[in-house]
Amino acid sequence: MTMAGVEWTVTAEVVEWRGPAPYFFLPMSHEDSADFKIEAAGLEYWGQVSVAVVIGRTTFTTAVFPKEGRYLVPLRADVRRAENIDLGMPITATVRLNYDSGAR
Repeated sequence: MTMAGVEWTVTAEVVEWRGPAPYFFLPMSHEDSADFKIEAAGLEYWGQVSVAVVIGRTTFTTAVFPKEGRYLVPLRADVRRAENIDLGMPITATVRLNYDSGAR
């Protein structure tokens, strides 16, 4: 975890969660997820937390959510295309709490 504001540098392999359509996520580590949960207290809505994410040259906002003890960062198709991200690839992202989301 890097504390410039409140941000985490996440490096992990892209995972897939199949439903009616596949969804791709970057899982935060269990340790970072535990720290994230503490820092995000009061910012949750329906278990999700609004964040700003930077991957390469792409910056976007999304909502992370907990699953099996860690938070998952959703990777939309437009982000994956822009950064040439595919399933199983190791990538690094900066995840910042989004205090401007209005979810307080």
